[in-house]
Amino acid sequence: MILDLQNIYKDYQQDKLVVPVLKDVSLQVEEGEYVAIMGPSGSGKTTLMNIIGCLDKPTSGAYQLAGEDVLKCKDKDMSDLRLRSIGFVFQSFQLLSRQTALENVALPLSYAGIKKKERKQRAVQALERVGLGDRVSFRPTQLSGGQKQRVAIARAMVNNPKILLADEPTGALDSKSGEQIMELFQKLNEEGVTVVMITHDRNIASKAKRIVHIIDGMITEESGKEEVDE
Repeated sequence: MILDLQNIYKDYQQDKLVVPVLKDVSLQVEEGEYVAIMGPSGSGKTTLMNIIGCLDKPTSGAYQLAGEDVLKCKDKDMSDLRLRSIGFVFQSFQLLSRQTALENVALPLSYAGIKKKERKQRAVQALERVGLGDRVSFRPTQLSGGQKQRVAIARAMVNNPKILLADEPTGALDSKSGEQIMELFQKLNEEGVTVVMITHDRNIASKAKRIVHIIDGMITEESGKEEVDE
């Protein structure tokens, strides 16, 4: 079990009012799985993603990531765990505009203390893995939306994380680029990468091997890909 959430609650305080966002959420993901967490706006899926991604802690519950008790981690330990274990892919790419594709991809390696020569070597390999070996010196302004997302995926993968966590990864792309990105996720998953994808789009969710539905902060059902396609 690579990811194990048990009885997760998350409340936010607004003035004197307590607003419950996640309500008794339990979710397990095995190594090598491809899971979509699907829900409408306001369903709690972004809050759940932040907890899975070690960007936020739940109000109560238990969370183990790759065998480590996340809720016992101090801030620095949590940051280290996030760097080692999770690769993030965001809807808005979040690339540094003045840096080349190579420099953007190498960034997590510098945080991890990897030496410059190895950083460059691994960043080139990551870009080749996503089909951008000929774009290493291009800046984001010189790349299409689909190419920017490929750079973001290469950056997410360069540290060999335990989980690739994608938040609406095709939301800023046209349909053809979106289809190519989904094919890339499928390829990475076939290579053994564990993928957890957050989406509101039924068509995008159907590309995953397992779909978890979240509504009003609760996981309401889980279905396999075959059921969604019917």
